[in-house]
Amino acid sequence: MTFQSDIEIARAANKLPIQEIGARLGIPSGDLIPYGHDKAKVSQGFIRGLADRPDGKLILVTAINPTPAGEGKTTTTVGLGDGLNRIGKRAVICIREASLGPNFGMKGGAAGGGRSQVVPMEDMNLHFTGDFHAITSAHNLLSAMIDNHIYWGNDLGLDARRITWRRVMDMNDRALRDMVVNLGGVSNGFPRQTGFDITVASEVMAILCLAEDLEDLERRLGDIVVGYRRDRSPVFCRDLKADGAMAVLLKDAMQPNLVQTIENNPAFVHGGPFANIAHGCNSVIATRTALKLADYVVTEAGFGADLGAEKFFDIKCRKAGLKPSAAVVVATVRALKMNGGVAREDLGREDVAALKRGCANLGRHIANVKGFGVPVVVAINHFTTDTEAEIEAVRAYAAGQGAEAILCRHWADGSAGIEDLARKVVQLAETPSMFAPLYPDEMPLFEKMETVARRIYHAHDVIADHVIRDQLRAWEDAGYGALPVCMAKTQYSFTTDAAIRGAPEGHSVPIREVRLSAGAGFVVAICGEIRTMPGLPREPAAEVIRLNGEGRIEGLF
Repeated sequence: MTFQSDIEIARAANKLPIQEIGARLGIPSGDLIPYGHDKAKVSQGFIRGLADRPDGKLILVTAINPTPAGEGKTTTTVGLGDGLNRIGKRAVICIREASLGPNFGMKGGAAGGGRSQVVPMEDMNLHFTGDFHAITSAHNLLSAMIDNHIYWGNDLGLDARRITWRRVMDMNDRALRDMVVNLGGVSNGFPRQTGFDITVASEVMAILCLAEDLEDLERRLGDIVVGYRRDRSPVFCRDLKADGAMAVLLKDAMQPNLVQTIENNPAFVHGGPFANIAHGCNSVIATRTALKLADYVVTEAGFGADLGAEKFFDIKCRKAGLKPSAAVVVATVRALKMNGGVAREDLGREDVAALKRGCANLGRHIANVKGFGVPVVVAINHFTTDTEAEIEAVRAYAAGQGAEAILCRHWADGSAGIEDLARKVVQLAETPSMFAPLYPDEMPLFEKMETVARRIYHAHDVIADHVIRDQLRAWEDAGYGALPVCMAKTQYSFTTDAAIRGAPEGHSVPIREVRLSAGAGFVVAICGEIRTMPGLPREPAAEVIRLNGEGRIEGLF
C-alpha cells in the first residue's frame, strides 16, 4: 500500500454538500449559512428552537501528557465519532478550531489524522470561517479604545500603570511578549508598558466559548475588567462603551461551524482556547447544540487530562451544567516508552521495561479522571512499530488501575478500526455517572489552586508571594471568590518543569502571576515559566509550508 500523508488523504475524501450533512441532523438548509460547499454556520434561530429537546450523552476524550512521540487525541475523537456512527448510534463530534500559531510553529494542525480526520483539512487549519480573526479584532478594538480614552482626557480615571488588558494576535511571536506602546510624541498618546498574548489566550476567546447566546456574550464582554484606578477600583469594558461594538464583531463568530469527517459524519468545530494557558475546550453553544441533535457527542479537551480534562470538568461543565457520561484517555506505546526514559530515536525498538515505567503517567491520568466520578476507558492509539508484548503490557497495567485498554487502529482503518472502543463507550455511558467538580464554589481562590495542584498534579505545595495572595483576597472581597480557577502550566509534565516526565510527586508549583477573567468567569494562575505568547521553534513548520506548481498547499500537517 502506498503511504499517503494526512493532507493527501483529506484531499481524496468524497465530501458531501454541507446541506446533506445538516439534513442528517435535521437542520434545514435555510438555517445553514454556507462558507463554500463544505462548511457552514448554524443559525442562532435554529439553536434557540432546540431548547426543549432532551440531551444526548457527552463523551470526553483526553490523553496522557503530550510528548514528541505523539498521542493522537483529536484523531481518536474523530475516529470514535465515526465508530459510534458505524455501530448504529447517532453521534456528533465537537472539537476546537486550529490556531495559526502552532500550525506555523511545531504542533501542526487540529483536524485529526489518517482516516480519522475532519475535512476540509486545509481550511480548518488556516483561516476557516474567520472566527479567530473576529476574536482578534474584537479584543484589539477594546485595546484601542482604552488608549484612545486616555488620550482624550481619561474621564474614567484609569491608571495607565494598572491597565491589565493586553493586545493579541494569532501567531507565535516572542518579540511581542513585553513592549512599550504609544511612543513618538504627544500625538501618539501616553507611553506605557504592555504586551501581546496569542489569540487563543484572549479572554474574548474564553467568553465566546462559554457564552450561552448573543445576549450572554455581550453581558460577559461588558464584565471584562480592563484595569484599575489609583484607588484600585476596577474599570470595566462597559465603562468604555466597547461591549456593543465587540459583540457586533463577534455576531457571526458566535455561530457554530458545521463540517464533516472523511466518513461524512457531522462535526461541530468551534472555538479554540489552549488548555495550557486557557480552559482548552470547544464552545458551550456547539456542545449544547450537538447534545440536542445526537444520542452521543464526542468532544475533546486540550493536552493531557491534568490540564484539559480538569478544566473541562471544573470550568466548562460546572458553568454550563453539563454532565459527562464517560471519558476516554488516549495513550500510545511510543509516548509511554518516552515517559519511561526512551529517547525519541529509539522508540521503534521493543522495550517493555521502559513502557511499564512510563505507564505511571497513564495511571495518574486514569485516577484523576476517576476522581471526578466519570467512568474511564483507555484507547491505545496504534502505531505500526508497537509489538504484541508492549500492547499486552499496557492492557495489563490499565486493568490493574481498574480500566480496560482497547487497541484502536482508526488512523489506518477509520471507523472499522475503532468499533471495540465505540461499543465500550456505549457500555460505560449507560451506567450512571457520579460526576462532580473537584472543589466547591465557596472554597477560597488560593485553596482552589492548592486543591488542583495537590490532587491533580500530586504537588506538595503551591508557592505564591504575598502580592499574589493579597490580590486573590481583594478579588474575593470584590465578589469574585466563587469563580473557578484556570491553571496555566506546561502541558508536558505534572510539574512546572517541562523536562520531568512520568508521574512525579512532592514537587512545588510556583505561581508567577494571577489574572482575573471576570467576563469569562474564572481566575487564571500562571505557573512556572509558561508563556501566554509562545515563540517559534528553531526550525518552524512555516519553513516547509508553500504552494506547489499547481497552486496546492504543501507542508501543512
